[in-house]
Amino acid sequence: MDIVLIILGALCLLAGLVGCILPILPGVPLAYGGLWLLQATHKVQFGWRFLIVWGVVTVVVQILDAIVPVWGTKVLGGTKSGVWGSTLGLVAGLFFGPWGIVLGPFIGAVAGEMLAHGVHDGMTLPQALKAGAGSFVGLMTGTVLKLVCVGLMIYYFIAAIV
Repeated sequence: MDIVLIILGALCLLAGLVGCILPILPGVPLAYGGLWLLQATHKVQFGWRFLIVWGVVTVVVQILDAIVPVWGTKVLGGTKSGVWGSTLGLVAGLFFGPWGIVLGPFIGAVAGEMLAHGVHDGMTLPQALKAGAGSFVGLMTGTVLKLVCVGLMIYYFIAAIV
């Protein structure tokens, strides 16, 4: 039974890693679930403090991931349209490899701002570019934060079973 739990835990960690980039999957909670699956084995026993700390980290990272892109957009003059455009740009960018993942959120945020608040509302391209930059920086900050968090969980998972 331990082998099955270890395999399921590893799959959760891999899905969590993918979820750091795909906004559809809750990456950090999936990875945290992988740690709990490993905890359920007879081979590995994490301490309760370890599990509680990682539970708090998971919640904090999820909250920050929701707040940071909005904050970055607002600071640089963007709106919710820029945030949505950035998210859609990230999803579309996944089909264009690494450059699509990097440029997709920025292009999406600028397009979202221009479509929602174009010339008729007085928004200029430089304003949309600035808002796009804020959304992009916020989204990338959240993504890096999630990748670091899940990367550490993967490290602890592997260290515990080796």
